[in-house]
Amino acid sequence: MSNSLTSLGLMSGTSGDGVDASIIKSDGKGYYKVLVNKYFKYTDEISENIYKLKRNINKIKDLKTHINEIEDLERKITLFHSNVVANCDKNYDFEIDLVGFHGQTILHSPKNKFTKQLGDGKLLSQLSKKKVIYNFRNNDLTQGGEGAPLSPIFHQVMVKEKKINLPVCILNIGGISNLTLIKDLNEDSLISRDIGPGNCLIDEWIRRNKKGNFDKNGELASLGKTNKLILNQAIDDFENISNKNISSFDVNDFEINFLRGLDLEDGASTITDFTSIIIASNLSNVILKSNQKISKVILCGGGRKNKTLIERIKKYTDNGIKFVSSEEYGVDGDFVESQAFGFIAIRSFLKLPISFPKTTGCKSPTTGGVYVKNF
Repeated sequence: MSNSLTSLGLMSGTSGDGVDASIIKSDGKGYYKVLVNKYFKYTDEISENIYKLKRNINKIKDLKTHINEIEDLERKITLFHSNVVANCDKNYDFEIDLVGFHGQTILHSPKNKFTKQLGDGKLLSQLSKKKVIYNFRNNDLTQGGEGAPLSPIFHQVMVKEKKINLPVCILNIGGISNLTLIKDLNEDSLISRDIGPGNCLIDEWIRRNKKGNFDKNGELASLGKTNKLILNQAIDDFENISNKNISSFDVNDFEINFLRGLDLEDGASTITDFTSIIIASNLSNVILKSNQKISKVILCGGGRKNKTLIERIKKYTDNGIKFVSSEEYGVDGDFVESQAFGFIAIRSFLKLPISFPKTTGCKSPTTGGVYVKNF
């Protein structure tokens, strides 16, 4: 299409393991085409520094305490992203018009109208010689929103492009789980929210026990036995938090200290049950309140590969809902978020809204992102 732009979306999720890169072509409205999906693994040093920094930053004032580490890591992350852009420029025959640079979230605190993603957009533009759009969440926060989730507008276009029957629900299980409920192709009718932890707590348990960075396929959880007493208390504690009408979460909103004393497998089973119950409960509640007859939930994000987690979400979800992987529609579930930020970058460039009252809680449809051309 003659009015389309080619955009490189760069997404580094809460796991902090690397960068998902997607080159898409889109008009920023009702059409997109995926040209490239590629994953770039962070160095062990960067991943470890992200993990350590996020554990030390729980409040806004912690950012000042750790300013030196933040600035050092931000530069390293930006340089890494510039190498990703250079790799895409070198190996693929597409002229990249825009780079959608999400950066690495280290603190998201919607109640304080604050969010912090590491990534220097000006430096990335200078190094890559590309137009860059970054800092996508801040404008939504200033307009009364919670700064997340931002992918729903892309989910809607994806559903249209793949001719998926409506109404339908998209469930993205990344570090945090979020859903998008799509009943028609009207932007104003999109419903979305974070619904709890995704991979973050399971990953944290595995890391603390020095058994890697995640529970592959949910194998450890499948070997363990859930401690019902600990689980029920943890669920009660979480419900006290969620009753405060929070619709956007940060990994720092959760902790796993309640697993103390459990062995590796029993802890993995208990935290997987905890995660699946919260996802299933909030998923069912959102669908119920929407008054939509949702019969299908499409799974994307890394959590869809955790067989034990998905089995338990199905177990705890009301009957009549079918869960299917995005791959059944020709969509690689690992790259939906990076494609989304490529798409959102185009919308930002065109000054089109990227968040809506029923997705983030903003007062009115709101554009976002900072445009920079520093070369």
